[in-house]
Amino acid sequence: MLLRLDVADHRPLYEQVAGAIRRAIAEGECGPGDRLPPARDLSQALGVNANTVLRGLRALRDEGVLEFRRGRGVTVADGADRRSVLLDRVGDLVAEAARLGYSRTDLIEMIRGIP
Repeated sequence: MLLRLDVADHRPLYEQVAGAIRRAIAEGECGPGDRLPPARDLSQALGVNANTVLRGLRALRDEGVLEFRRGRGVTVADGADRRSVLLDRVGDLVAEAARLGYSRTDLIEMIRGIP
């Protein structure tokens, strides 16, 4: 799995790590059931602290994209490919709304208003 971070991106590094993994899943580089490399290996490949990688992995676990299994490491969850694409789109929507001056609350209200 080849991951890259954008040095011009102003998001926190752990969010960039999570986004890079989401992208890898969405693009089919890894799929449900596949095991991710250890956090230490990912941190060395990305040039960031291992704790930064772990924070990104935990965020993806909380979103249901990854599963942590003792003795098996971190694996891609079933259905993660679909969920990953949707989460990426939602992230883009939130970023675009912010660029246009809308808060997350405004965005939620807009979504609630959709029939």
